[in-house]
Amino acid sequence: MGVTAPAGFEAAGVAAGLKSSGGLDVALVVNRGPSQAAAAVFTSNRAVANPIIWSRQAVSDGVVSAVVLNSGGANCFTGSFGFQTSHLTAEAVGRALEVSAGDVLVCSTGLIGVGDQSFRDRVLAGVDAAAAALSAEGGANASRAIMTTDTRPKTAVVRRDGWTIGGMAKGAGMLAPGLATMLVVITTDAELTSEELDQALRAATRISFDRLDSDGCMSTNDQVTLLASGASGIRPDLGVFTAALQALCMDLAFQLQRDAEGASHDIIIEVMSAASEDDAVEVGRSIARNNLFKAAIFGNDPNWGRVLAAIGTTTADFDPYNVDVSINGVRVCSKGGPDRPREEVDLTPREVLLQLELNAGHSGAIILTNDLTHDYVHENSAYSS
Repeated sequence: MGVTAPAGFEAAGVAAGLKSSGGLDVALVVNRGPSQAAAAVFTSNRAVANPIIWSRQAVSDGVVSAVVLNSGGANCFTGSFGFQTSHLTAEAVGRALEVSAGDVLVCSTGLIGVGDQSFRDRVLAGVDAAAAALSAEGGANASRAIMTTDTRPKTAVVRRDGWTIGGMAKGAGMLAPGLATMLVVITTDAELTSEELDQALRAATRISFDRLDSDGCMSTNDQVTLLASGASGIRPDLGVFTAALQALCMDLAFQLQRDAEGASHDIIIEVMSAASEDDAVEVGRSIARNNLFKAAIFGNDPNWGRVLAAIGTTTADFDPYNVDVSINGVRVCSKGGPDRPREEVDLTPREVLLQLELNAGHSGAIILTNDLTHDYVHENSAYSS
């Protein structure tokens, strides 16, 4: 059930005619309370869509009654008309639910530059239809309505003693970190303040969504929202809640990785013995964004020389001639030189584990990425056609 698994939440997903392929395209998630505490993180891209501009202001007081989301159009770079569309969308939700428009977050996903009168009219009609369809079983339809190039909906649930966290996500391309890099709505029936939610959410996204670097492209519309209804009547320890939230975010991040556009390999980059966590992240990300390495993995070629070439471009503190590289359990490089024959590496499984020992300290990090395939190039060359 995803976002409707916790008590106090209803959701819906309806078809408003926004996507040329048809299907569900407007989703609504409503917090029935008794609390409406919330927190959100947003893309750090300087170029942001109108819904981001609206939602940043709306969540600033830590109170959110509902989140409305549409696929089929990003409403980005659509000028003042586009911002008015986001405003009108929030107002339409407010009227339908009898809540303040200022307590409604707006999310959009799809083609940048789409946002004419027809788009607005369909979104507003979709809001009315979604409000009429709200139910405690509506999480599944909501998760389908936010899909664009996704091949399947992405939901997760974590249950603890008397309280629950649920979530839904969309994302298959333009996945690169910058606080949040996709559309995600997370709900919980635990009793927490907005300040506590903000602390937990930032801790969870830092090691999950922020470490997903599928194609190195940062979107303009990305938002991760956390809503708390308090309907369970249970106030968990913040550390316990944060750990549960991290588990849910990691689940969704792995689902996003597995559905990345055109990917044939899911690559886990584990950087170990780094001088600092920041160094480990920088090194891991340099590999995740290296097209030569990603193309080699697509071709089932364990070309570890491309790994060393990639990490040599970073400012991290390590000796490139004292690095060990293992691919799927075979150490192909030791102390910056050849070790086991690369023919021993089996790259036929979809999951690839790349491990690096920097031999510079005691910190580490994991970065998630994918290979670079013909299908990825084709899908993104024809995205707007």
